[in-house]
Amino acid sequence: MRSRRDRYGGGTMSEFMHTAMSFPANLFGFGLVVVLFYWLTVLVGAVGVDALDGGESIDAGHCDQSGAGPAAVLAAAGLGGAPVSVSLSLLISIAWFASLSGAVLVDRAGGGTPARLLVLPAALLAAWGLTRLLVRPLARLAPRETGTGHRDLVGRVCTIRTGHVSHRFGQAEITAEDGSAHLVQVRARGEGAAGLAAGSTALVFDYDPEGGFFHVMPCDPVLDPGPDAGRLPR
Repeated sequence: MRSRRDRYGGGTMSEFMHTAMSFPANLFGFGLVVVLFYWLTVLVGAVGVDALDGGESIDAGHCDQSGAGPAAVLAAAGLGGAPVSVSLSLLISIAWFASLSGAVLVDRAGGGTPARLLVLPAALLAAWGLTRLLVRPLARLAPRETGTGHRDLVGRVCTIRTGHVSHRFGQAEITAEDGSAHLVQVRARGEGAAGLAAGSTALVFDYDPEGGFFHVMPCDPVLDPGPDAGRLPR
């Protein structure tokens, strides 16, 4: 006869570990570890809550993109509105708990592998439904910013961050009207490209939606339409 500790302590823990390491809970176990590690890095300040959203990037709502990225995928699944990290964390955590609970119920009912196979879609459906219910109030509490569009940066002055700029290569940093900085792809041709090097200033005069880059040309920094434009140097 097993001792009271084996029946109510060690046995329960052993059953839990066995179920957590078996199908279908093990499919979400690694994701749960990643979620826990991610939020630990958030707590220590190593990353931001919106790290998976791209941080201070140009708003996808203003870009000529075909719905790429995790935010677009979650929005298409009805889980948009909250930061990507929050939605994914809820989805993975709920799916893991639902699959674990379902597997335990199946085992205690004497079900075999076919019954466990049914637990997976049930856990995914439960995770999707509960996550969708939870992200809605989160979206109302923390509405997303509209961001900066590509066309909003045309006409501004940028600083070249690569050693040179050509019709195939180049990056520059642009400060938007709201003060946010964006590292973007830039291109230039001919004599204009020859005058652009790291640290030099250039004028953004057009955006190519197909190539995903800005057309730039050399210019004087006093042409920058920012808040300090037009002031005489001291």
